Amino acid sequence: MSASEQDTPDTTADPSDEPAGLTPRQARLARVVAGSVLLVVTAAVLVTRLASHTSVLVVGVYGLAMILCGVVIELSRNGRTRLATWLLVGGLLTAFALDWLVLP
Repeated sequence: MSASEQDTPDTTADPSDEPAGLTPRQARLARVVAGSVLLVVTAAVLVTRLASHTSVLVVGVYGLAMILCGVVIELSRNGRTRLATWLLVGGLLTAFALDWLVLP
């Protein structure tokens, strides 16, 4: 092997060396999009629930879920994607469970 061959970098790197998953920027963007979509879905569910049941509890439960979606969007923008994911999943599951169990 000559000296010029030793100086050139190895361009046949194994693609499995690249880290799997999303980059931090992609993860933040994904959480912001998920929070925004779920905010719109929660607002649509609130409107349909208010059409059938006019209750302060309905507004309270879905209003808190919409506020939670906004908090998740802000947390994701600030780099707290794991915390935002747990809050989003836990909060929305709680809101829909309350809707199913408590609300008339």
